[in-house]
Amino acid sequence: MAETLSSLDELKGAVDGTDAPAAAAFDATPREPVRDALGRSYATGKRKDAVARVWIKPGSGKVTVNGKAMDAYFARPVLQMILRQPFTVAGVDGEFDVMATVKGGGLSGQAGAVKHGISKALQLYEPSLRGALKAAGFLTRDSRVVERKKYGRAKARKSFQFSKR
Repeated sequence: MAETLSSLDELKGAVDGTDAPAAAAFDATPREPVRDALGRSYATGKRKDAVARVWIKPGSGKVTVNGKAMDAYFARPVLQMILRQPFTVAGVDGEFDVMATVKGGGLSGQAGAVKHGISKALQLYEPSLRGALKAAGFLTRDSRVVERKKYGRAKARKSFQFSKR
């Protein structure tokens, strides 16, 4: 398995890279784009209870969510801004068409799920965009979910009013 080093000089040589077997452990292969036969990239985005399936392909910047235009499905401007964030961070505004299907959760969770899916699909389509998306934190799933209600309590943490007498 691993070589045993008996002196500090051998350890120093392994760290500096003068020892060939220890230096060969790091392999930096560039990432390859992942696209299907139609030239699309697919990714799944999640947020709270919402799950989004997202396909992106080169186009004019049209976003379709569950068969509706983005403006019709996400009426609030804040939710539309959330969907556009990955494109602005990556610097590819209006270059990709998005087709997404979302299930579960509310509108805010669904918008976050679509944003997560778009980010993952963008970095699969063009691996050079990964650095900008990762630095912005868009490739990390936001794992915060609603805490469950416990028995003997009014809500997840709130107790019933205490009565001394």
